[in-house]
Amino acid sequence: MLKQVLQGMVVGIANIIPGVSGGTMMVAMGLYDRLIHAITHLKKEFKESMKLLIPIFIGAGIAIVALSRLFEFLLETYPIPTNFAFCGLIAGSLPFIFKKVKGHAVTVGKIIPFLAFFGIVILMAVMGETSGNAADVSFNVINVVKLFGVGVIAAATMVVPGVSGSMMLMLLGYYDTILKAINNFIDALMAFDMNGLLTGVGILAPFGIGVVIGIFLIAKIIEFIFSKAEIHAYYAIIGLILASPIAILLKTDWSGVSVIIIVISVVTFAAGWFAASKLGGE
Repeated sequence: MLKQVLQGMVVGIANIIPGVSGGTMMVAMGLYDRLIHAITHLKKEFKESMKLLIPIFIGAGIAIVALSRLFEFLLETYPIPTNFAFCGLIAGSLPFIFKKVKGHAVTVGKIIPFLAFFGIVILMAVMGETSGNAADVSFNVINVVKLFGVGVIAAATMVVPGVSGSMMLMLLGYYDTILKAINNFIDALMAFDMNGLLTGVGILAPFGIGVVIGIFLIAKIIEFIFSKAEIHAYYAIIGLILASPIAILLKTDWSGVSVIIIVISVVTFAAGWFAASKLGGE
């Protein structure tokens, strides 16, 4: 169970960082197939599904709550080594995913989804340079509906390997708002500030409900795709994964680059790769 909590924390951290895909981290750790199966078969295999889902969601929740400020700090202060660590985690997933297509001939039909989804991630990175204006989240019916819809969209992109849910939040103009809402809610909880807690619930509850519903919706779609064209789907995922480090480095602030920073970044990349190798597999 501890390993699954740690895996969940990696997924949670990934979903904080724009440009890093939670779905890719699931693939990196050998979780993806099992997690999708657990979500889509929750009713039929409730006990077995919950054995996997509970520790994963606990780990993701701990990471998002406890580490959101830390990763804000690391990305602002040490953007290059931090992003190289995530590139290492992503690159470390490739041996696991290549096993899925081993023994299957490369064809034009498989190269097309590879190239298409490789291009999607790069396009997302280019478009994601601008986070947009801060969203209006004052409590009213329209904003509650908007937050629910944003949650559904963000969840769908969080689950798809290679596509960053946090980057999608940036494109929609909600990334800073949601991150601040989480941090403000924790501050209010520690201070027993009821007004702050109610404000946080008014933002996070509709968003969170949308996230849960979005995860179940996209999981059903992904399961259907895998049942009809599994190998083609894995080629698409390989395209997403190979493009992800490029997308992250495109969005990295390189202004502080130096020989020392490059050396440290090589070390953090290797550490990320090592972590992926230990957390990966069945």
